[in-house]
Amino acid sequence: MNEDQNNPQPGTIISADVTVNQSEVVRDFYKKVIGWDHSEYKRGDSIDYFMTTSDGQPVAGICQRAGSLAELTPVWLVYFGVNDLAASLEECRNLGGKVLTEPQSVGRGSYAVIEYPVGAICALSQI
Repeated sequence: MNEDQNNPQPGTIISADVTVNQSEVVRDFYKKVIGWDHSEYKRGDSIDYFMTTSDGQPVAGICQRAGSLAELTPVWLVYFGVNDLAASLEECRNLGGKVLTEPQSVGRGSYAVIEYPVGAICALSQI
């Protein structure tokens, strides 16, 4: 990874995940349709998948609907980078939005899922 990928600028799209039942079936679908490879990530009792390009660059995630992700709808969730996750979540609430998942640690960063007051959903990630 280059320096920019290690430290994304605030507001940039840094990843996308889809949370589904039968994540291994969805993983295989996108491997065949897009040409991705994958690696596994254990989350509780579930296995999630980091989808990667053929040269190993992470580009997306496919997650099993379980635990804190059990209520997410099966749509692609975009992750936007932020400088201060706690401050962004506070601002979201102040502006009438909802925090759907409290901050979760993943690797060297953390993320939370939010909902805009009229229903659009995205994730914020602090790396």
